[in-house]
Amino acid sequence: MNDTEFFPGFDLHTASIGGHEVRYRIGGSGPPLLLLHGNPQTHAMWHKLAPVLARSHRVICADIRGYGFSAKPPPSASHLAYSKQEMARDAHGLMGQLGFARYSIIAHDRGARLAHRMALQYPEAVERLCVMDIVPTLHHFEHADMAFAMGYYHWFSLAQPHPGPERMIEQNVELWFDIHTSREPKDRSFFHPLARADYLAALSEPGTVTAICEDYRAAASLDLEHDRASRAAGQRITCPLLVLWGSKGRIGAWYQPLAVWRGYASGPVLGHAVNSGHYLAEEAPEEVLAALGGFI
Repeated sequence: MNDTEFFPGFDLHTASIGGHEVRYRIGGSGPPLLLLHGNPQTHAMWHKLAPVLARSHRVICADIRGYGFSAKPPPSASHLAYSKQEMARDAHGLMGQLGFARYSIIAHDRGARLAHRMALQYPEAVERLCVMDIVPTLHHFEHADMAFAMGYYHWFSLAQPHPGPERMIEQNVELWFDIHTSREPKDRSFFHPLARADYLAALSEPGTVTAICEDYRAAASLDLEHDRASRAAGQRITCPLLVLWGSKGRIGAWYQPLAVWRGYASGPVLGHAVNSGHYLAEEAPEEVLAALGGFI
C-alpha cells in the first residue's frame, strides 16, 4: 500500500494485545480518536477521513480482531473469541498500550457493534462515540421481519455452522466480496484501488473468512446473551452519541435510528442521514466530516 498517497503522515504498526496481534495505523496530534472499520473491510476504509481528522486529533485506525491483518483465533463451539466483549478488549487494550486512558471512537458496521460494547464495557474510557449505519444488534434480532431477513440475509448465512459458509465463500473470494458489498448496485471501481487491494489481500489470508463467519455466529448467540445481560443490569451508553446512516441504505427505511439508539443510551443522542449508501466514509466523506466536526 502506498502510504504517501493513501495515509499521508501515518505510520503502520503491529501491536501485541493480550497475546493477539493488532495491525493499526497512527498519525496526527491532539485528543486520541480510534477508528474501527466494518465487514468485509480493513482500516483502509478510513483513507478519506483519517488524514483530515489527524489535523486536530491523534488518530488510530485499527484492524479489528479477525479482519485485515490482525489476529484470527480459531473457531470454537462457543464463538467466544469473536464476541464483541472479547474484541472490545483488543481495541481498548491497544489504546491503553498507546497511553490513552480516555478516547473517542468513530466506527462503522461491525466496528460500530464492537464500539457499542466498548461504551458499555469501558464507560470511563469512551469519551464520545459515533456509530455509522447500524442499530444495536439486539434490536435487529428482536425486531426481525422478512424485510430484514431478505436485506441482511448474510447475517443468517454467515452464522451457519463451520465450515459450510466458509467453503462456499472460498470458492471465489473476490466474487463474494463484490456481491456482498453491493447492497446498493456498484461496480468494481467503487472502492479506491488501494483500499480494494487491501480488503482482498486480507480476505485471502488464511483464517479471515472463518473469522468473519465466527463474528456473525457470535452476534447470533453469545453477543445476544451479553446484550440482554447489559440491558437487565441497566447498562446504557453514557457518553455523547452521534448516529449517522446512509439515506440510500436500509437502516433509515427499517427503523427510526435516533429513537432506537435513545433506548440504549442515557446521554445525548444526535445524528441524521447522510446522502450515501452503506459505505458512508467512502461515499460521502465531506458530509461525514461536517457531522463529525461539530461533534468531536
